[in-house]
Amino acid sequence: MSLVSLRPDQSDKTEARYHAGDPYIGMKMNMPTWLVTGGAGFIGGNFVLEAIARGARVINLDALTYAGNLDTLTSLTTNPDHIFVHGDIGDRLLVARLLKAYRPDAVINFAAESHVDRSIDGPAAFIQTNVVGTLALLETVRDHWRSLDDTQRDAFRFLHVSTDEVYGSLGAEGRFVETTPYAPNSPYSASKAASDHLVRAFHHTYGLPTLTSNCSNNYGPYQFPEKLIPLIIAKAIAGESLPVYGDGRNIRDWLHVADHCAAIRILLEKGRIGETYNIGGDAERRNIDVVETICQLLDNRRPRADGKPRTSQITFVADRPGHDRRYAIDASKLHNETGWSPQHTFEQGIADTVDWYLAHTDWIERALAGRYRLDRIGMQNQRENNE
Repeated sequence: MSLVSLRPDQSDKTEARYHAGDPYIGMKMNMPTWLVTGGAGFIGGNFVLEAIARGARVINLDALTYAGNLDTLTSLTTNPDHIFVHGDIGDRLLVARLLKAYRPDAVINFAAESHVDRSIDGPAAFIQTNVVGTLALLETVRDHWRSLDDTQRDAFRFLHVSTDEVYGSLGAEGRFVETTPYAPNSPYSASKAASDHLVRAFHHTYGLPTLTSNCSNNYGPYQFPEKLIPLIIAKAIAGESLPVYGDGRNIRDWLHVADHCAAIRILLEKGRIGETYNIGGDAERRNIDVVETICQLLDNRRPRADGKPRTSQITFVADRPGHDRRYAIDASKLHNETGWSPQHTFEQGIADTVDWYLAHTDWIERALAGRYRLDRIGMQNQRENNE
């Protein structure tokens, strides 16, 4: 880990990786500079990779909790347009130094505790990061924004990345729209709902130029293996049972992470200040159908030695507490205002995703090198009720 001076005229230092030397050396004219929080996670990491490939300069702040994975960013090791900083969004002094040193055109906040099951077992961490941390980030960004000149203030954006889970659960009909009342049903979604409200309040109270996006379930490369799709792939390859919650008929709208990243980029360019935008993949699928599709793809690519179909590994298990029945996103506002639409069908996207994980089993192994070993989590209240 190298040390990099935040500005040539300052003695303050901060820990950084993948960049050594003065932050202004080699700076390209007219390239956007973005401060990305949570940029070593799944969606954030994909966003950083694509942003730099498209000519942006990224200051990447990540606390490297269990789901933060620097392996995702190895292709940027020698890229001077990527400045990685190990730190927390709640560290006001560090964030203020980064804002002053690099003067980003926008802050994109991916940083969050994001797994529902983990929030059931330990909700306090979700409140600390998603609520307290977001508040600290907003206050620090607000103070920085106030210090800018008129032109810089007008161009600045704070984009907060959130989830459709804040809306609660749908019945058999309808889709979430931006005016759907919030009704979070898990500690995770409650913490994200609180952070969304804080972002809204900072716009209306202080004038901070904010944007909020609420996305459906993401999938694609570099996703930590506790989530459904990479979990099923990893367990299927290992010959383990494939756990499906409840009756498997819970429905999610699946969004390829590359489509999500494209939506965020276009919102930075065309989104209306103070507005919320839903981002969905227009790909509703039952959980059991997703699992069976993965099994079929793996059977075609890497058959079991005994010739049995991998659907034989499916096991229905006790449902997650408070498991929302159905999510579905209406992204017509985003499409009508910006022209964005998802470019990946679920059929092609899931096939590409399976191929990526088959080609990167070493990434999965390193991601699982810590305490999490594909074990079932999120059952604390059942355990307590049984004691």
